[in-house]
Amino acid sequence: MSAQPLLEIGGTHVTAALVDPSDWTVIEESRFGVDAAAAAGDLLDAFAAAARAVGPGTTRRWGIAIPGPFDYAHGVGDFTGVDKFAALRGVDVADGLRRRLEDRASEFVFVNDADAFAMGEWVALDAHVQRAVFLTLGTGVGSSFLSAGTPVAEAPGIPVNGEVHRLHWQGRPIEETVSRRALIRAYAEQTGRSLDVHEIAREAKRGDEAARSVFYRRLYALGACIAPAVEAFDPQAVVVGGSIAGSWDLVRGPLTEGLTEASPISGTRARVQRARSAGVAPLIGTARAAALLRPAVAPVP
Repeated sequence: MSAQPLLEIGGTHVTAALVDPSDWTVIEESRFGVDAAAAAGDLLDAFAAAARAVGPGTTRRWGIAIPGPFDYAHGVGDFTGVDKFAALRGVDVADGLRRRLEDRASEFVFVNDADAFAMGEWVALDAHVQRAVFLTLGTGVGSSFLSAGTPVAEAPGIPVNGEVHRLHWQGRPIEETVSRRALIRAYAEQTGRSLDVHEIAREAKRGDEAARSVFYRRLYALGACIAPAVEAFDPQAVVVGGSIAGSWDLVRGPLTEGLTEASPISGTRARVQRARSAGVAPLIGTARAAALLRPAVAPVP
């Protein structure tokens, strides 16, 4: 059995796994906590320790999913303007991992975490889908535009690198309208109550009009905001994952309405659907990235 080794790195965790590329099933998986504020050497040690927690795999090429901003082509940290992994800014992560895993790794394919999710979810899509837009809704708005299962970084009408969080709505970044913090803030402003998103969703299902309004207005805004990019890309599906998508009955309707009313063409062509394999999609997608994308090359001094 072939086994593709990978690391999926998040802001609070690192998961090491082996995936069988013949059917994209997860063979082995280990998850560990990680301190995103740790020193660079400690972070690299933690990543390498996680990698050693699973079998060596059958290839020395590893897939590495990691959030941006990151120089994926060279395997070097950026993390400008974010509050995680600051110690890795300017650090050659590829070289650091190669030295720590020299007995089992020789090259690494780095992929954005949203692209990894999308590439994993692609496996669960209907065979006729050739183009799809993927969204992850949680602490922010992650996104990926895929054609034939591969991320598209540049195309007419889509945001740079397919990153929806770069878009603005009513003069503000879209994440100021749609994100965990935005929903919590909006509900608190209307009611004086500080509830988390799943609690706001619970209140909405109980008939709380303020809670329903918070979800409706913000998911409608997201649909309207991304409608021009969706229409330009012309996908057959818009796939939504992330923690906020857990309240799917409050998400699908307004998101679809926003897409449809702001751009009737995309609204009638693109089917809005919930992610089917969100739990394992990042792992499967990272394994697919290792097989399909180019490995990192050392930056020019």
